Amino acid sequence: MLISEAARVTGLTPKMIRHYEDLGLLNSDRAPNGYRVYQDQDLDTLHFIVRAKDLGFNLADIQQLTSLWRDQQRPSSEVKQLAQAHIKNLKSRAALLLDMAAKLRVLAEQCQGDQHPDCPILDGLEGACCHTDASTKAQSHKPAHQKSNTAKL
Repeated sequence: MLISEAARVTGLTPKMIRHYEDLGLLNSDRAPNGYRVYQDQDLDTLHFIVRAKDLGFNLADIQQLTSLWRDQQRPSSEVKQLAQAHIKNLKSRAALLLDMAAKLRVLAEQCQGDQHPDCPILDGLEGACCHTDASTKAQSHKPAHQKSNTAKL
């Protein structure tokens, strides 16, 4: 089958399939006209790659997994070690995402979400990235027309 059909069957784009081939994850045959031709084992490889990507593996890990998958003499301990390292990485990323969500939730709960310009979300983002002291913080992020209005209050 041609690359367009392989893309349709696997849900990948032809560009991604060519990229995987450039990385050595896949070796297609060539038709006399130069077109790439994919066999059932190529589709199996592409499906394998898609499933690995769905589990969050990066390309380097996918290259290693693909190599191990093809090696019928592989020790399963290598595969397990790679999976366990990935699990550890996923847990770390999940904890980081949960922490980010918790911080943003606090800011969102403090925001009135009305027509007024005061926004604890923006104030919190400013505080997270800017190093200003508390006395100048309120004035430093406001446009000039708001600074003068705030001073009158």
